[in-house]
Amino acid sequence: MTDYAIHPIGIRRGDLREWMLRCARHGRRHGHELGFGRGEAPFFARGRAGRGDIRAAILALLAEQPMHGYQIMRELSDRSAGAWRISPGSVYPTLSQLEDEELVHAEQQGGKRVFSLTEAGQAEAAGGPSTPWQDVGSDVPPALVELRDLMYQVRAATRQVVHAGSEKQVADAAALLRETRRKLYQLLAEDDQAGEPGA
Repeated sequence: MTDYAIHPIGIRRGDLREWMLRCARHGRRHGHELGFGRGEAPFFARGRAGRGDIRAAILALLAEQPMHGYQIMRELSDRSAGAWRISPGSVYPTLSQLEDEELVHAEQQGGKRVFSLTEAGQAEAAGGPSTPWQDVGSDVPPALVELRDLMYQVRAATRQVVHAGSEKQVADAAALLRETRRKLYQLLAEDDQAGEPGA
């Protein structure tokens, strides 16, 4: 990551935006090396949230009421306490497959495609799990969910500083993030030292 080190002194805001874009592209190119897919949040292991689970979850949600794609993604995130953050690249192909199998049908409502179950879809949903998102959410400790949420909030705040902050504020933000990174690694180092014999 040395190519992407922050150099706040004398950097122009436009250059910093370009640096952030380079980092984003780097993350997209190399995300598979860390075990997460395109468009998916890399914070949690996917666990049992595979393609079959997404299919079952969509059917279970549509058994309650018709929904559009964004509603489905939001509901799955909310009901799993944030542990299951499904990307559009997972939801919409699954909806298309369910349409091909004549398990769901879609109609335009307010400029959005709203999906509902057909009779065959209702029968399949009745034979599947009613709350598959609970299995995914139960695998993640609440502390990790909170840490993930804080991580996204810090990222949003950093973007605000980049877009609206003065040169000094950008430099101060970079210094703060460097110190936070150092302390996070220090936490891990302290834990390793505590586990050593004779410590």
